[in-house]
Amino acid sequence: LLAIYSIILKDPLTRDSVFVKTTLINQPPTLFRQYKKKKIMSAAAARRRKQLAARKASEGEDSVSTQLKKLLATEEDMDEASAYEALQLAQSQVRKKYQAGDFGGCTNLAYEGSLSLLKKHRVSVASQLMDLLVEVLRETHTADSDDWVNRLVEIHKAHEAATADQPTGIETVRLHRLQRDWLLQCVSWSSDLGTIKYGSNRLQHVLAEQCWKLSELEEEIDEVMDLQVHAIQHMALAEQPDKIVEWLKTLPAPTEEETRAGHTCPPSMRESLLTRCLVLLCAMENLRDANKVLRGYIDTVEERKMKDLADSYTKKDDGLAPSHVIFGCMLLRICEKDERTGPLFSWLMRSFKREFDRMYSSTAVLGYTTKIGKSYFNIQPPPSMMNMMENMMGMMGGGGGGGAPAMNPAMMQAAMAQMQQGGMM
Repeated sequence: LLAIYSIILKDPLTRDSVFVKTTLINQPPTLFRQYKKKKIMSAAAARRRKQLAARKASEGEDSVSTQLKKLLATEEDMDEASAYEALQLAQSQVRKKYQAGDFGGCTNLAYEGSLSLLKKHRVSVASQLMDLLVEVLRETHTADSDDWVNRLVEIHKAHEAATADQPTGIETVRLHRLQRDWLLQCVSWSSDLGTIKYGSNRLQHVLAEQCWKLSELEEEIDEVMDLQVHAIQHMALAEQPDKIVEWLKTLPAPTEEETRAGHTCPPSMRESLLTRCLVLLCAMENLRDANKVLRGYIDTVEERKMKDLADSYTKKDDGLAPSHVIFGCMLLRICEKDERTGPLFSWLMRSFKREFDRMYSSTAVLGYTTKIGKSYFNIQPPPSMMNMMENMMGMMGGGGGGGAPAMNPAMMQAAMAQMQQGGMM
């Protein structure tokens, strides 16, 4: 009825008719008030519907995300309570977006939140969100790309800036350990979801630098050795031979005790790292970088005469242990030959076994040599060692040794003379 009346009242021809006037006059006055009120209520409801639609269209914006943006947008340093509040809000929003299938949104939020917390010098809180970032990168099967590698490196640089002014202490060491572990996760993600077998070279590079930096902060000898070993390994995977030589140059030269024949102490850390690096690069079939490392070491690090070291290697009565530098020269020259030098390789491994056994984490080094024997000379490892070698090569390792005939000393002398003529020594 109200609709009919509204149509009639809008028409000037019917509005003045006697029927309309009589009919309207006979209606109670409350009818028009009800019509007017209903018309106003309908407009309010329409506005409300528009507001709800706008809210839904704003990418799921709610009070939680609004509060998170407010916390992260502040330019001043954030107190600890606000940092943890931002962390909890960010974690809830990342999980919410993940469950909704918004994979790009959840990874971007984790990245932006981590970077913002680091810039506000809340390193410990940011490390938890950084772990979540790598976790969602894996769970969403986000592929390794230059864009994401740049983002992860940017986060690492922000971490370095945030911890640069912190005094050396237990908390600083803890934060650097957490960063080392986070970079390991990044490299693992890059290896699994990227196109490079062992992960992005850039991520390997920053991981190696982080391990070396942490080794300078640690006090336990075993921890320092372990970190330096990993630093050299990851820098080799990053294909940065010049940086490896630069690090080796900072280490002390071998002592008389460490070079004495039959020594019971481990070899010097400098020579051990050199040998480990060369064996690893050969196992990776990267003879180019192996030669660069060895040449750089001979030219800028080694202080002894190469001729004296080469003559001493085959002598048994000079009271000196086999030289790591000469071992490296012989290993590279043998690997550059064909399978017929397999017996020479086996002799070299046996002659250096005592040094291998006293090196830190010698099992991994022997694994590398097993991989070299299999790849270059078709020397098959024992069946019991095959699974071990395959598992270790997932992290640049292998296991065991190979069987081959004994090496004739005359053949050994001829090989060393050939190497000297080739210019490496």
